Amino acid sequence: MVKTNEKLIVKGKRLDGRAIEDLRPVKMDVDVIERADGSAQVAFGNTETIVSVYGPRKLYPRFLQKSDTGILRCRYNMAPFSVEDRKRPGPGRRSIEISKVTRLALEPATFLTDFPKTVVDVFIEVLRGDGSTRVAGVNAASIALATAGVPMRDLVVACSVGKIDGKLVVDLNGLEDNNSEADIAFAIMPSKEKVTLLQMDGRLTKEELFESLDLAKKTCKKIYEMQKSALKESFKD
Repeated sequence: MVKTNEKLIVKGKRLDGRAIEDLRPVKMDVDVIERADGSAQVAFGNTETIVSVYGPRKLYPRFLQKSDTGILRCRYNMAPFSVEDRKRPGPGRRSIEISKVTRLALEPATFLTDFPKTVVDVFIEVLRGDGSTRVAGVNAASIALATAGVPMRDLVVACSVGKIDGKLVVDLNGLEDNNSEADIAFAIMPSKEKVTLLQMDGRLTKEELFESLDLAKKTCKKIYEMQKSALKESFKD
């Protein structure tokens, strides 16, 4: 965790040159893993994730099956080389927690009841971590599910909003994340106006919270168009 005493916003600009409502450069590619049923690679600046999806497929052992629905399993993992201080391999408390909230964010968008006794596995690997990794993983998982042909009510779109130097900003990088006064992870199904993920660390006033949510929705609409463009581009091929 990198802490700094320097100002993170100077003359209305963040240290990486962005305005407070600007996203980092975003890159989205689909069908990047040949053997997966669906896959995607998404980068927000120096944060890069790759996701593979398998299923729906029969769930074994059988005692795990549900007769009235399929189930969604998500595994979020940061590669040991994804951060400057080498991460210890294997699941930790943080990765287990993010795996769970990712599943809860994606489940409302899927028609799992159409596939009883099956499982859809989602594997999220963070290749480079520089802030906002969980929301990058949600965005990649959403379009990976779509490329796998899993029926969905809508794509799930996610972004981060935080408070630094007393101002609300979007898409926090690692330095901002580590030095923020508050940060929010937010996900929504845009066409349904249904929020599927809302987590906050730190403190915000009631007014700041509502302003943050409005800013998150506005930012997610931009990302939503990028997701749709990435999917449409893959179908052209």
